[in-house]
Amino acid sequence: MAGGPSTPGLAAAVCEAGGLGFLAAGYRSAEDLGEEVAALREQTSRPFGVNVFVPSGGPADPEVVAAYARRLTPLAEKAGVDLGEPRFEDDEFGAKCSALIEDPPAVVSFTFGCPEEGFVHDLHGAGAEVWVTVTDPEEAAIAAQAGVDALVVQGAEAGGHRGSFVDSPERVEYGLLALLQLVPAEVELPLIASGGIATGAGIAAVLAAGAVAAQLGTAFMLCPEAGTSKAHREAIASTRPTGLTRAFSGRLARGIVNRLQREHSDFAPLAYPQVHHLTSPLRAHGRKVGEEGLINLWAGEAHALAEARPAAEVVARIDREAREAL
Repeated sequence: MAGGPSTPGLAAAVCEAGGLGFLAAGYRSAEDLGEEVAALREQTSRPFGVNVFVPSGGPADPEVVAAYARRLTPLAEKAGVDLGEPRFEDDEFGAKCSALIEDPPAVVSFTFGCPEEGFVHDLHGAGAEVWVTVTDPEEAAIAAQAGVDALVVQGAEAGGHRGSFVDSPERVEYGLLALLQLVPAEVELPLIASGGIATGAGIAAVLAAGAVAAQLGTAFMLCPEAGTSKAHREAIASTRPTGLTRAFSGRLARGIVNRLQREHSDFAPLAYPQVHHLTSPLRAHGRKVGEEGLINLWAGEAHALAEARPAAEVVARIDREAREAL
């Protein structure tokens, strides 16, 4: 949900309706995050969470990134934009953690890796719970060792970036149901299920499988409170297939298949966030002019079930459906 769809208004609406709304810290400066947290507090007095990207790995081979840039250049020239600078940076991780320790939400969740024990300890001392997204049992064990409070178990069905600690072509991408059985065999922590959940029946299913809660993302991306672009909304409302790709960011992510994803996925290197910055102007142009073939159309496998209704109505519907299914 980072990079546009996540807004203080959406998180506040979910909180006010009885859910635990989250604000995405990714792709925002620490200063902007502070302003958005303040805006969220103005709209709700209920508990909420903030999700933070953990820097992982190191810079990719510049020549590998340059080769991919050369492949994308004709597409950028046709669109009339320049590709971005493929820089490596940490998304102001330290500054964001410091800000959240200073002004803690109820939950700080992390994805792309596990924070150091020191950060976990400091967040606990500030009064926040710490959750970490995991995609296999090994990552679950690492997070448990760091002293986190709960695990967000992300199945391969989930939209957007994989929360894997290490992105590798050799990785096994487990489905959610398999993970909900495998992770408890490794650690004893509360599990929040994530990936392809769009209905109350889906929530009931993961609760029956051992989760204590469900995390939904794509299901809220058509809500009027979300910052989802028009072209992205139209794609989510369709029945088009999704696929995993590194074409837009250099890190594996699930999106609705479009022209850029279809034509360039096989050539995209493991190079996050360099490729993210490289394609950023191209994607921004696509959102501006409505050219969906240039946009990262992040969405989970159940995206066709998302509804263009206020977030409070979505929460009420899935709550009712879950209780009926249970």
